[in-house]
Amino acid sequence: MKSRRAFITGRSGRAGLPAQKALRILFIGGTGFIGPHMVEAALARGHVPTLFNRGRTNPGLFPKVEKLIGDRDGGLDVLKGREWDAVIDTSGYVPRVVRASAQLLKSAARHYLFISTGDVYRDFSVDHLDEDHPKAVLPEAGSEDSRKYYGPLKVICEQEVEAAFPGHATIVRPGWIVGPGDNLNLFTYWPVRIDRGGEVLAAGAPSDPVQVIDARDMAEWIIRMLENGTTGRFNATGPGTPLSMAEFLYGIRAISSADVRFTWVDTPFLLERKVRPWSDIPIWYPPIGDHKGNGLISPKRAVAAGLTYRPLAVTARDTLAWFKSLGVPWEQAPRHPGLTLAREAELLAEWHRLKG
Repeated sequence: MKSRRAFITGRSGRAGLPAQKALRILFIGGTGFIGPHMVEAALARGHVPTLFNRGRTNPGLFPKVEKLIGDRDGGLDVLKGREWDAVIDTSGYVPRVVRASAQLLKSAARHYLFISTGDVYRDFSVDHLDEDHPKAVLPEAGSEDSRKYYGPLKVICEQEVEAAFPGHATIVRPGWIVGPGDNLNLFTYWPVRIDRGGEVLAAGAPSDPVQVIDARDMAEWIIRMLENGTTGRFNATGPGTPLSMAEFLYGIRAISSADVRFTWVDTPFLLERKVRPWSDIPIWYPPIGDHKGNGLISPKRAVAAGLTYRPLAVTARDTLAWFKSLGVPWEQAPRHPGLTLAREAELLAEWHRLKG
């Protein structure tokens, strides 16, 4: 099996000409899924990255880039006495840990960009919610359980960054990040499944909203924000205009010559049969109840700050090519979410029987 980083290290060609001034950028993390795309974008613009991490994830990436080995939880000594123009923090989940790095680096860098999450919001019952929507509150004071309280802890992490870098902090709140190298494969499910052909179960209503952002679009935008000294809080969701489930599926359909037929199966039928949104049907979440606005988070502020989007078909094409480069069948991938072919066929057969 090839490395999961195969296929993504070639630059996208969209980063443009070198920046007017080369920035020294410290990446905290930088070797997972989104980090390498940002490092690539920085290199393409002529900047000088330094990677700080534990050296455990994809340690062979970027052999010519300076790497500092340490641990952000109690092992920051290697950062002392150094200076950078900007910091990109890709791996902050616990406020205490984020506070330590932000406080240490406030005299070593001018700008701190923190990758937060769209999960910081209290609820998603409002269409087109923006960055000022009420935030989630940590129900257990002092808890560091980032699996249980991912969003509320990120809220406090944001506050720690802004306290250490007043007027010089950028908070990026991504929606679902997709593209080559995705280590969860939720988006990947769809290009792979559609490329297999046959009858495909399309969940919910064709008009159900969906939001995804290509990691490369987010990465290139983040580097431009550092170049421009852009600060503030931004929802990094995409695309720039609402995307329906039908547009999502047919946009991916455009990359394959397979014989594909979509059958729309309504939400109550699926929920009654314990089909789980997001995990069994990746990327889809029905717009009901507290999740009514889940696929309609506003990216207007980010678009005004220069965020742009490549076509969905390009993201799907590159993701499928990356997955195929791994050389493993879908069922043998480390993570292969979504319905199995057998379960999908069973649901479709029952749906057709009910519809006569």
